[in-house]
Amino acid sequence: MVERVAQKVKDCKKLVVLTGAGISKESGIPTFRGKDGLWKKFKPEELATPWAFQRDPKLVWEWYQWRRQLMHDKKPNKAHYLIAKLEKMVPEFWLITQNIDGLHRLAGSEKIIELHGNIWWERCVDCSYRRENRKLPLDEIPPRCPECGGLLRPDVVWFGEALPEDALDAALRHSQDCDVMLVIGTSAVVQPAASLPVLAKNSGAFVVEVNPDETPITDICDVSLRMGAVEFAEALQRHL
Repeated sequence: MVERVAQKVKDCKKLVVLTGAGISKESGIPTFRGKDGLWKKFKPEELATPWAFQRDPKLVWEWYQWRRQLMHDKKPNKAHYLIAKLEKMVPEFWLITQNIDGLHRLAGSEKIIELHGNIWWERCVDCSYRRENRKLPLDEIPPRCPECGGLLRPDVVWFGEALPEDALDAALRHSQDCDVMLVIGTSAVVQPAASLPVLAKNSGAFVVEVNPDETPITDICDVSLRMGAVEFAEALQRHL
């Protein structure tokens, strides 16, 4: 099966890769909704909202600083590096990720659509200022915009917020006109990302799922591999 996938990748003109929490979990990144996502007995759904930030920005930022501390020493794994390699192999390539940890960029991927933002970036709630900030601990909580003095917030998508329109439009467009889509480590339950493999399949793409467990998209995939992201990367590398 992996050999067949490798041949499809080598023959394709446009490859799209969709990744979810499963690929980051193999680098030691705690899952958002797992027991490691709890902090001071707060559920993520209670903190990752614009209303929580409006009510208590200091509390929300303390939680995000804690999450950053859990992530800061984590490294890309073999699956991240293989995806970066695939970008250079095929004529056209796009990576769509639901992850906010930034590991794909650290692995060398460049053509990335970050559907849910990036935890290492901050943006002002009052003006257009954005910056990357990997400093730990933060100099002040909550941080302030150096240009207008407004509050900075994590540049991620919270519950109750729409995905960035440009990112979503690009993800839909590239999913609709790719030859092959690899879906790696996503539970395929969070919309609208979960609809992207269906869109690709309906548009004629060869869709491959890589996940230890069955998901809602398993039945529509051309190949569904019951393995983790790193195991898949090692197997695919042998056939490329």
